[in-house]
Amino acid sequence: MLKSLSIFTGNSNRALAEEVCKFVEIPLGRADVTHFSDGEIYVEIGENVRGVNCFVVQPTCSPPNQSLMELLIMIDALKRASAGSIVAIIPYFGYARQDRKSKPRTPITAKLAANLITAAGADRALAMDLHAGQIQGFFDIPFDHLFAMPVLIDELRALGYGGDDTVVVSPDAGGVERARAFSKRLGSTLAIIDKRRAAANVSEVMNIVGDVKGKRAVIVDDIIDTAGTLTNAAKAIMDAGAASVAACASHPVFSGKAVQRITDSPLSHVVVTNTIPLSDAGTACGKVRVKSVGRLLGEAIKRIHHGDSISSLFM
Repeated sequence: MLKSLSIFTGNSNRALAEEVCKFVEIPLGRADVTHFSDGEIYVEIGENVRGVNCFVVQPTCSPPNQSLMELLIMIDALKRASAGSIVAIIPYFGYARQDRKSKPRTPITAKLAANLITAAGADRALAMDLHAGQIQGFFDIPFDHLFAMPVLIDELRALGYGGDDTVVVSPDAGGVERARAFSKRLGSTLAIIDKRRAAANVSEVMNIVGDVKGKRAVIVDDIIDTAGTLTNAAKAIMDAGAASVAACASHPVFSGKAVQRITDSPLSHVVVTNTIPLSDAGTACGKVRVKSVGRLLGEAIKRIHHGDSISSLFM
């Protein structure tokens, strides 16, 4: 007999969790996630979960430390309540950019975060568009990696992108594989931005490898943080003779002056998903278009619950 299913969430993106529950056609699980006066997090599960397959939807976005601790404490509470299984659904995995030692005597915090989630009692984890694919190997439990590309591609096609007049641009060498996948599905060409800094404290020079002249360019990335690199790339593409430039990314971190930079840039559209809730400024920005990954996450949860394939979602 298949175990019953419950979905819980913390405070980092409740709207997304509610959308997932609507797709799965179950109510959001009852859980109080509050704080003591000194800032400590307190969790109380408000329903019986003994033997139940429990899913915790919690992106570890800003404030990342609080979001991560909420996730860990919720997992611990469910484990101590004898949950049948606990799956951490992490639409945005914070600390993913600290995936290697970039300098001597620095941490690999992505591995530490993975260890904490495992130690807390998660039986399985799922994340969307990890900054580095090898982070999957940081987890000592089964891990599923989802991609927002189908959702983003649909929106780009709705905006008229695709074919010979479109060029997909990778903002750096590390994102070429992602950009190539987008260009293949859009039937378009590919370009790469080569960033070089002549010396310390000297502005980066952006050289474009590929033809963008007269084409509608789309910059593809996984994260938009301060939007500095993105907007500089957009300017370089327009200076190279592109007809227009837009961008798409899975995770709208939008820290600092990101929204203002996007507003002031030549970008016509910035397509993102709701893995991270937008700030008021981001919501008000006319250039930002948000597409939901709620159905994609909901379908993944259904498949995990029933023991079906996740990879077939992207075939």
